[in-house]
Amino acid sequence: MNGLEPLTGELLALDLLNTLPYTAQGPPVDQLADEPGLLAWLALEGERLPGAAGAREATPDDLAPVHAVRAHAALAVAAARRGERPPESALRGLNEAQRVAPAVRYAEWNGDAVVVTSRRAGPLGQRVAAALAEEVAELLADPAVARIRECEAEDCTMLFVPAHPRRRWCSAERCGNRARVARYYRRHKGEGPDASG
Repeated sequence: MNGLEPLTGELLALDLLNTLPYTAQGPPVDQLADEPGLLAWLALEGERLPGAAGAREATPDDLAPVHAVRAHAALAVAAARRGERPPESALRGLNEAQRVAPAVRYAEWNGDAVVVTSRRAGPLGQRVAAALAEEVAELLADPAVARIRECEAEDCTMLFVPAHPRRRWCSAERCGNRARVARYYRRHKGEGPDASG
């Protein structure tokens, strides 16, 4: 883990992509590299992933389908952000993930009215991958895909859709504060009684 909690609260498809952040020190750090990482991320995402909320166990087999969807999503979203056609293999991979664990709309009586919920069958990894693939497909078809930005912090590659056109960082608390501190330091470097050496 890179020392930072996963960034959550963006579109779920972007939250998935943001689980593989690059660092200034080197290659990306996979926040879903193992079962505990996957379970921790699912706990953070809460009810946004029906059928995965409250998951207490994961197996190594649960990681592969989630990693595959993330890889397909990265290729497809990168192309769509540039206004290009996503690779056919990425689209096919997203569709296949959904086909493996399709959502079924269940109608049930809750005592007062009929409620409808979506459920997926299969192992945790396949259910999560299918739900994430569906979210990525929705994002690819949404005009918001053209507004996705990468954090402007020098050592951050997190993605977000800005609610405000002036938003520059993935998070004001993370990269925004670091940028402000660095800017303050640069402005005041060389000033003060210790500057003369």
